[in-house]
Amino acid sequence: MSSILDIFGSNVFNDTAMQEYLSIDVYTALKKTIKEGSPLDLRLANAIAKGMKDWALSKGATHYTHWFQPMTGITAEKHDSFLSRDKNGDAIIDFSGKELIKGEPDGSSFPSGGLRATFEARGYTTWDPTSYAFLKDNTLCIPTAFCSYGGLSLDKKTPLLRSMTALNKQALRIMKLFGTKTSRVISTVGSEQEYFLIDRKLFFKRKDLVFCNRTLFGAHPPKGQELDDHYFGAIKPRIASYMKELDEELWKLGIYAKTKHNETAPAQHELAPIYTETNIAADHNQLTMEIMKKIAVKHGLTCLLHEKPFKGVNGSGKHNNWSISTDSGINLLDPGDSPSENAQFLLILTAIIKAVDEHQDLLRLSVATAGNDHRLGGHEAPPAIISIFLGEELTTILESIRDEKPYNKKNAELLTLGVDTLPSFPKDSTDRNRTSPFAFSMNKFEFRSLGASVSISCPNIMLNTIIADAFCQFADVLEKAEDFTSSLNQLIRDNLKKHSRIIFNGNGYDDAWVREAKKRGLLNLKNTAEALPYFLDTKNRLLFTKHKVHTELEMESRYEVLMENYCKVLHIEALTMIDMAKKDIFPSVLKYLHEIANTVNALKTSLPQAKLKGQKRIAKTLARLFDQADEQLQNLEKEVDKTKDIEGVTKTATYYAEKIIPAMNALRESCDEMECLTSKEHWPFPSYADLLFRV
Repeated sequence: MSSILDIFGSNVFNDTAMQEYLSIDVYTALKKTIKEGSPLDLRLANAIAKGMKDWALSKGATHYTHWFQPMTGITAEKHDSFLSRDKNGDAIIDFSGKELIKGEPDGSSFPSGGLRATFEARGYTTWDPTSYAFLKDNTLCIPTAFCSYGGLSLDKKTPLLRSMTALNKQALRIMKLFGTKTSRVISTVGSEQEYFLIDRKLFFKRKDLVFCNRTLFGAHPPKGQELDDHYFGAIKPRIASYMKELDEELWKLGIYAKTKHNETAPAQHELAPIYTETNIAADHNQLTMEIMKKIAVKHGLTCLLHEKPFKGVNGSGKHNNWSISTDSGINLLDPGDSPSENAQFLLILTAIIKAVDEHQDLLRLSVATAGNDHRLGGHEAPPAIISIFLGEELTTILESIRDEKPYNKKNAELLTLGVDTLPSFPKDSTDRNRTSPFAFSMNKFEFRSLGASVSISCPNIMLNTIIADAFCQFADVLEKAEDFTSSLNQLIRDNLKKHSRIIFNGNGYDDAWVREAKKRGLLNLKNTAEALPYFLDTKNRLLFTKHKVHTELEMESRYEVLMENYCKVLHIEALTMIDMAKKDIFPSVLKYLHEIANTVNALKTSLPQAKLKGQKRIAKTLARLFDQADEQLQNLEKEVDKTKDIEGVTKTATYYAEKIIPAMNALRESCDEMECLTSKEHWPFPSYADLLFRV
């Protein structure tokens, strides 16, 4: 354990490093800025910059970069060396407070959704002191926000920080009502990360993996995950070596990598960290995905973070374990033991139920991507229908409050909030529901719908904002109440009556749930093209502008960016399919057919009595499938060509969902059947058996 502690955070300008490299006055002022958001003057910034530079140089750094998260969903960085020159023209090492606080990368090529024109190159990065600077590849990385010349957000960090501010503001109002003393309420997240590892040499032999990070063709191997023998199984030496180095690199960056294991599908694995503040958790998850890919290369592997890289086996998600705590570490989703704590917990729980029910659309669209559309609803991921799992016991308690009926446990008891204690129940009072999109688990909610490749910022922006709004509405009522206990009871009861439809503890994979959800009036947004337009609904515009998380322009820009990305991803996949079919699959099948024909002719000559039924059957079936695939290829090409004439991202995205995807699926089905009939030596790509079991 001491070796872990020796390296943990060694590449982070954390609290320990700050105390060593900053004076006590500067350190105290910086901590105040981090805690209270108070501004830094240039003198103080210069002192911090000097300490940060000295620390980085002592670690071998030569450059610094403002590390930011544009709307691409990945990170960006422009490196500048510490090298400068003085007035005499001599070389010096320099890093100023101005350079620490603000950068100016050329931002013209980042997606903006219309917030800026291409010729407007200015983009500004601004230091986020709440997230520690760190070292990566001899470069000092300074976490920053990214905005336009006009101050509009061009990134994922800025709205996340705004949503945390909104949640804190409204949660403090709730805390004050209950007499809970705290100066800050924060959301916390632990994001479990699933991923695949495949041999890197095989990766480069498939264009679909190289261009799309998923297989567009591939017949199911004789064995998949049916035996569940990979799940939690012994980790292979090559993978164990990779995981060991990954842990060490993450620990150096101050990332609390905790759990690692084999996942359900062959070649699939998972890493889970300890929870931390949402902003930092988002930064850490972006770093985790980057380091996962980087370390894989060193081990001759490729890390796939696509939601569904292989058809027929489980895809990869990212479980977002969300909770809220006070600055003193009190978890507000812990039921507690005393009446006042119980009442506070139930009000917070009711607010979450209300928020999720009223904003199912936002939670669904926050996880909507072309990749995740393949995963949601499969028997490894929750359905597209958003619902909440609370477990039988907690649900029964809420129903007794809602219906004003006795709570039946050992003795019938009528629950009156603020007077009687909420019946204690074990934190693990019910089994987990792995089919639920949003499940209460001990003292947190597990949002299980996120895809493996997505930034966790967007889902947590949604969670923070919708729950902040529910807190705001509740505080507006209770702050005016003449009889607090009576108003509290009534408020909780009314909202449980109105929003209990979102609670579902059953099997989310059952077709009966789809019918039941429809009866309840719940949304079933099956794909990204259906989900994203809800973002611009009037109620959502009012929500985000009210809490100053997004301006309307920022919302419109994000809608454009997300829709365009969806269309571009599918367009690349369609073109890749066409290329692979034309240049690889069709020539290989024709060559094999020619070989079969030559074999049949040769056998007819040497064995004139032979009926050759098997050879002829294979040839006829392959020829039929080839003709079928050729027609499907032509149809796909025609449908892709039509997209050029469609105006607007909404109509274009709908066309891709309704026309392009079915055309791709049809072509794949025929080609996968041909793979099953073509000899391995003739098939142009590594098979699923090669990719999933040769690691």
